[in-house]
Amino acid sequence: QVQLVESGGGLVQTGGSLRLSCAASGSIDSILTTAWFRQAPGKQRTRIATITSGGSTNYTDSVKARFTISLDNAKNTVYLQMSSLKPEDTAIYYCYATIRSGAALSGSWGQGTQVTVSA
Repeated sequence: QVQLVESGGGLVQTGGSLRLSCAASGSIDSILTTAWFRQAPGKQRTRIATITSGGSTNYTDSVKARFTISLDNAKNTVYLQMSSLKPEDTAIYYCYATIRSGAALSGSWGQGTQVTVSA
């Protein structure tokens, strides 16, 4: 079984920065892709950044140039560095990973971490 644990959320002023972490543990041979999603109150959960095991990244337009996703393979941890934060970035942030364990592929969600950006 695989567990993802996010951390690093909190309250920050507009223009500030936060770094989120998503640590994977359990039966892991390799993490194929990891994505960060966010869900604001009353809105759908949307994907904002993705990274592959090879380091290829993709961002949604609203966070491009402000957020950076990175991967530490040795620690099975993915980070989301968020800068120039805006009130509209306020949401619960979740990580999702596609993981290989033996011959099996599975997807796992973290529990989420709250990010609040004050005006």
